[in-house]
Amino acid sequence: MTERTADHPVLPLFLDRWSPRAFDPRPIDDASLMPLFEAARWAPSSFNSQPWRFAYAKRDDAHWPDFFAALVPFNQSWVANASVLIYILSDTKMEIGGERQLSHSHSFDAGAAWMALALQATAMGLIAHGMTGVDFEAARKVVNAPDEFRVEAAIAIGYHGEKALLPEALQQREVKSGRRPLSETLFNGPLPG
Repeated sequence: MTERTADHPVLPLFLDRWSPRAFDPRPIDDASLMPLFEAARWAPSSFNSQPWRFAYAKRDDAHWPDFFAALVPFNQSWVANASVLIYILSDTKMEIGGERQLSHSHSFDAGAAWMALALQATAMGLIAHGMTGVDFEAARKVVNAPDEFRVEAAIAIGYHGEKALLPEALQQREVKSGRRPLSETLFNGPLPG
């Protein structure tokens, strides 16, 4: 496993969180799953609009085949052992002054909810892997997305498994990734031309 180090003090949870693809196929009970959604519930959002919605299927329930089929084949190759598959959606409109208006931050806010969910999973010894390798039109139908909602991503949840469970081509990639230095992403003043 690649060791991660921060250049400035941060909570260890940020370094511990990563996106493995190797899942142990054991199921997750609701007592372990619901705290993830509870953490997401408390994410910040513009005007407290809470635009995120989560539709989920457990691997052993009737919804799993349809949820799974909406993933691209590459993601199906490793999500098969995940315990839960989630689609996160965001409401593209929000209520302001009694009327529904376009929301500029719906995706941003849904991303905050995803991060809260991912950090809660890590704190509980679970793994959460977000992905956009999705047939989004198929996913819209599977989750019955209202017209004003955007399907943002899919998320696989489960227990970390041995990388030998992965297709051979993915086993080499089953390591914690680093991050680019702050000097490439942080600018005091305008971005360089």
